[in-house]
Amino acid sequence: MTKKKNKSNVMNLPNKITIARIIIAIIVIVILIVPFDMLGIEVPQFFINEKLVVDLRYIIAGVLFIIASVTDFVDGQIARRRNLVTDFGKLIDAIADKVLVNSVLIILAASGDIHPIIPVIVVVRDSVVNSIKMIAASKGKVVAAIKSGKLKTVCLMTGISLTLFYNIPFEFANLRVSDFLLFVATILSLYSGIQYYILNKDLVFEE
Repeated sequence: MTKKKNKSNVMNLPNKITIARIIIAIIVIVILIVPFDMLGIEVPQFFINEKLVVDLRYIIAGVLFIIASVTDFVDGQIARRRNLVTDFGKLIDAIADKVLVNSVLIILAASGDIHPIIPVIVVVRDSVVNSIKMIAASKGKVVAAIKSGKLKTVCLMTGISLTLFYNIPFEFANLRVSDFLLFVATILSLYSGIQYYILNKDLVFEE
């Protein structure tokens, strides 16, 4: 009976939503990296204003990315309101975020849509912060999220979404809002990573 109850707690609604986010993230990755033309599948492209070529793959990936990003907010809200926060939930939520955001950043950089330094900084920052959290957890302590980290996530997800949608509608006014948001997110990644270290350096070097 206890085992059944524990399993039920692990597979609660917030965690199911998080797992759904991982599945959506994998679908987004497949859509962006599979060479459909080599498989004989023609993906429609559209001309907008006779100069902007829109690939349907990016639009579909963009819609799915936004849905997955919304679930990142929803699962946390439900978990806190219903007191359904679990260790498994914290782990799978962190994995889902990295699979969704970091994978798409790497793909966009490989495609030449964004500068490669963006995923490099974001991935390195995440590795440092996750290491700090692991050290804290091993000592029975919790590293709380900070505002700069949350703001970084918002800018990152919004910037990626706009990039997948070809920076529309801002592109028509020649405003590179997508690039600006990703630039801000990169700076915030550096800042929040340094902030995490400063706030927890005593914990990291504690014997």
